[in-house]
Amino acid sequence: MHNRKLLNIELGRVTADQYKELPESGIVLVLDNIRSAHNVGSAFRTADSFKVDKICLCGICAVPPSAEIHKSALGAEESVAWVRYDRTMDAVAALKEEGYVIVSVEQTVGSVMLDSFHREEGRKYALVFGNEVAGVNQEVVDASDFSLEIPQYGTKHSLNVSVSVGVILWHFRAGL
Repeated sequence: MHNRKLLNIELGRVTADQYKELPESGIVLVLDNIRSAHNVGSAFRTADSFKVDKICLCGICAVPPSAEIHKSALGAEESVAWVRYDRTMDAVAALKEEGYVIVSVEQTVGSVMLDSFHREEGRKYALVFGNEVAGVNQEVVDASDFSLEIPQYGTKHSLNVSVSVGVILWHFRAGL
């Protein structure tokens, strides 16, 4: 069995300019008042990996250029498009007008479990991730088309927001 690690040159990575020319995925991230710039940077890095079309940075989210974002984004803030909104509801309204299905990633009374959700091909999705302590703002949850929940089996029933971004994006990309 041959398990040699690949060299960076063998990975076939695209440049930031080539990334911007790739076909759209139909996926947008909405970060609702994410306190930590490191979590914002991690969202950029994960968004780049899964070819997210753009990130909406709302409320108190740090925005590029930022040394803290760059530390965890590793330059992905240069490839993934982003837009700043003072209020998350403004981002939600704009995305609804553009035809996006608004999905709050949150534990709610009527949330859909991720393992039973299947993305509809041809639909555009805006995935809303909330504050590290308060989660997605209730007003945003109310304005969403539905809530999506990551099944969890331990005692904490919470994941770091950057981990949630990775789990959700993997599911959205793997389902096509």
